[in-house]
Amino acid sequence: MSGHGGDGNLHPAIFFDPAIEGSRERAENAFGQIVGLALDLGGTIAGEHGIGSLKKRYLPRELGEAEMARQRAVKALFDPLGIMNPGRVY
Repeated sequence: MSGHGGDGNLHPAIFFDPAIEGSRERAENAFGQIVGLALDLGGTIAGEHGIGSLKKRYLPRELGEAEMARQRAVKALFDPLGIMNPGRVY
């Protein structure tokens, strides 16, 4: 695992073998536990690279719904058609 331990911003890399039944689910569960612990300890899931597809489900927990709404509003201001980086977080 790598990241910025001082601010709780981790970049977990959990490997699994898709040929082994349940391997992916166990890897995703371990990832969620690591991210959850970082948040529980006051860390962040975001860093200089933003939020990736694996971490986006945890963003509302860190920011709260009011901040999520504010960020969506800013995105809509600059990208009203939703054509910039579609399908990604902000």
